[in-house]
Amino acid sequence: MKKLRKHILLSSLFLLAIGILSACKNDDPSVLKIFVRSASNELQNGAKVVIIGDVNSNPATLPYVDTVLTNASGFATFNMDEYFKSSGADNTTGYFDVIVKQGTSEGTEYVRCRAHITTVETVFLN
Repeated sequence: MKKLRKHILLSSLFLLAIGILSACKNDDPSVLKIFVRSASNELQNGAKVVIIGDVNSNPATLPYVDTVLTNASGFATFNMDEYFKSSGADNTTGYFDVIVKQGTSEGTEYVRCRAHITTVETVFLN
């Protein structure tokens, strides 16, 4: 009877440990969200947003370029999960130049993006 209790207790502790370790894994998406506003602070639909990885940053960001148009709510969403998968488990931060163009107006920004976090930045057009 004591052996059975000991076996049940050890099995329970083992399952609990596995549950705790699997719960520690962060599966939140890595997202970079860029709002684009005019000089008069209006959100802009259809603006072209380009992000470029800053290979000279510290820590270094891998070469990366992506382009998205802003939606009707005035923001562009970049899914950064593939970037962070390719950059390796130790590289959880990326630095990006953001260039926005709409018609003859332009705007720039510099942004830090982190793995498993939604980073939000606003770029104003001149």
